[in-house]
Amino acid sequence: MNQLYLCSAQQKRYLALLEDAALPDLVLTDDVEKANIILADPPKLAPKLENARNLTWLQSTFAGCDALLAKPKTDYLLTNVRGIFGPLMSEYVFGQLLALTRHFPQYLDAQHKQQWSPIPYQGLAGKCMVILGTGSIGAHLASTARHFGMKVIGVNRSGHPVALFDEVVTTAQLTSVLSTADVIVSVLPSTPDTKGLLSQHTLSACNQAVLFNVGRGSVLEEEGLLKVIEQEHIRHAVLDVFTHEPLDASHPFWKHPSITVTPHISAESVPEQVFGIFVENYKCWQNGEPLNFVMDFSLGY
Repeated sequence: MNQLYLCSAQQKRYLALLEDAALPDLVLTDDVEKANIILADPPKLAPKLENARNLTWLQSTFAGCDALLAKPKTDYLLTNVRGIFGPLMSEYVFGQLLALTRHFPQYLDAQHKQQWSPIPYQGLAGKCMVILGTGSIGAHLASTARHFGMKVIGVNRSGHPVALFDEVVTTAQLTSVLSTADVIVSVLPSTPDTKGLLSQHTLSACNQAVLFNVGRGSVLEEEGLLKVIEQEHIRHAVLDVFTHEPLDASHPFWKHPSITVTPHISAESVPEQVFGIFVENYKCWQNGEPLNFVMDFSLGY
């Protein structure tokens, strides 16, 4: 009999889903030491991970598992959730992008002042979007960008081709493609290779681009961003993730006119979708088949 330990901010919803699913050979336990399977939010479980002595498989409810990967324990199978965040990320990025390019905040301000003030604008067609990360989220962003008639360049470690991207380059070639970018979107995970990748030096190759960071805060060099905005390499940055969260009240990003700050909400986990992935993986587990979305501890994703 498999023993499942549940640890989530959405505990009640997951408990209800488990009860309705009535998965075979699976019982809940309140003791993390007894569990051989865990379904959990990484930040909530991380302090208890070392006590999970019988753990063999952990299903994360998040795409990012930084809190778990930072721990020395690696003697278990870790799976995350994929394929469900692309639409949400696309809504966030293009909602913000359209608001910026069509000047919606300025029109709202003008409405409050009863001012009829048309502002010149350019459409997205023909513009270039560079997407750092070509997995399921990056691919969905690329698909959406193509609907707007944009050229899409992807960036990944090896530069291997990916459907929906007009071109894919390696991270070593990043600077060369940033010089052509109108919009840059990072959906990269936090790994030793991605830390500080968007540095002052790298972003200095840009020419009045709009920057989005919706992956992990560690990818962006925060002090460097302020400098490249001042130098007009970046005209606006939309940031949903940060090196330290929540963002300190004294941080200069809050009041910067060329930076939009949101509290890590671009794509939140929906229990029903996450649980569907868990159920499919549990069936694989029961049948001795490979699980979906297994993470590599050495790579960090």
